[in-house]
Amino acid sequence: MSRLIYKIAPETMWREAEAAGVFSGAPVDIADGFIHFSTAEQVRETAAKHFSGQTDLLLIAVDADSFGEALKWEVSRRGALFPHLYAPLDPASAAWVKPLPLDDQGSHVFPELPA
Repeated sequence: MSRLIYKIAPETMWREAEAAGVFSGAPVDIADGFIHFSTAEQVRETAAKHFSGQTDLLLIAVDADSFGEALKWEVSRRGALFPHLYAPLDPASAAWVKPLPLDDQGSHVFPELPA
C-alpha cells in the first residue's frame, strides 16, 4: 500500500509542468531548494497558512515511497516532520490531482484523504 503525501499548487503552474514533463516546484520551493509536501494530517493547515483565500488550486497526491532517498522527512512547524523532495517531480507520477475549491466561508474544500 502506498503512503500518499500532498502538494498544493496553482492549476496553471501544474498544467505547465504536465506539459513540460517536470515540476521543479513553486517559487518558495525553488528558493528553499526542495519541493514542500504535507501529510494528510498537515495539508489542511498548510492550505490555511500558505494559500488562504486562493482560488484555482489543485491538490496533488503522490506516493511518498516512490521517491527513495530524494524524500527527506524534516522538522518544520511545531516540531512536526514534513516531507521535502530534493529532486524534480515527474507530474505523471501523481497518484491523482483534484481541484481544491473554496467554500462560501473562503475555506478550502478537501476531498476525503486517507489517514
